[in-house]
Amino acid sequence: MAMREIRTVGDPVLRTRCEPITEVDARVRSLVEDLLETVDTEGRAGLAANQIGVNLRAFSWNIDDDLGYVLNPRLVEVSEEEYQDGDEGCLSVPGLWYPTKRAWYARVVGEDLDGKEVVVEGTELMARCLQHEVDHLDGMLYLDRLERSVRKKAMRDMREQLA
Repeated sequence: MAMREIRTVGDPVLRTRCEPITEVDARVRSLVEDLLETVDTEGRAGLAANQIGVNLRAFSWNIDDDLGYVLNPRLVEVSEEEYQDGDEGCLSVPGLWYPTKRAWYARVVGEDLDGKEVVVEGTELMARCLQHEVDHLDGMLYLDRLERSVRKKAMRDMREQLA
């Protein structure tokens, strides 16, 4: 197991749609261990495989003392009428938080290392995490979901941060 380095904005792996996991082998088992160890730090809610440079569909979460992972997750349900507009951040966009509209409830279906179905669902922070991490696996960042004026500010803030 290893605490892995987080890839940040500008790394092309973050904009690449992750490949499905077709076989659970030693590499996938090691990936899950690394995802769990890397997310198990205060202030970290979720971590997608591509955020540590691995182009496979897997993510981990660390919400309210619940640490877990899912392979090949599919976002199968979100609340249609209830939304949340809180600030969202990302380990791959360090130090910057912006209001991001997300569904209040979300449910993801995937599998565990034994090939058994896993259902992960929740409201508020867990729902935000599930949506955020599936976006990562699809090559999206939360910045892509910002309203236009907020996104412009985010891009300006990132440029200033890098200067």
